[in-house]
Amino acid sequence: MKTSKDPRHLRRREAIKYLFAESFVHQKKLPDLAKEILIKKDDIDLKIKVAAPQWPLDKLNKMDLAILRLAVYELDNSNIPPKVVIDEAVELAKEFGAESSASFVNGVLGTIFKEEND
Repeated sequence: MKTSKDPRHLRRREAIKYLFAESFVHQKKLPDLAKEILIKKDDIDLKIKVAAPQWPLDKLNKMDLAILRLAVYELDNSNIPPKVVIDEAVELAKEFGAESSASFVNGVLGTIFKEEND
């Protein structure tokens, strides 16, 4: 059972904090996970744009964008079950995002997962 002390959860929390900060000003020192995500940012952002065409990336809540980038990266680059990735992203959105963030993140990730598995 996942807890707030789970090292994977803590690693994700740290990564989204840095990704969020990076959206405002370049961070000199990034954790490895955040670096890996930023290397693939263009591909990740394209998937987000396609899944949420009514929301230009520059208009998205920066925390939601950080969470989505992490989750899309994990969907594409890990063997973590997609349901777990999406659930974790929704939990992070509840913790760090706005009131509607969890449902938005869930919808975007559900669309991306469905499109990649059709």
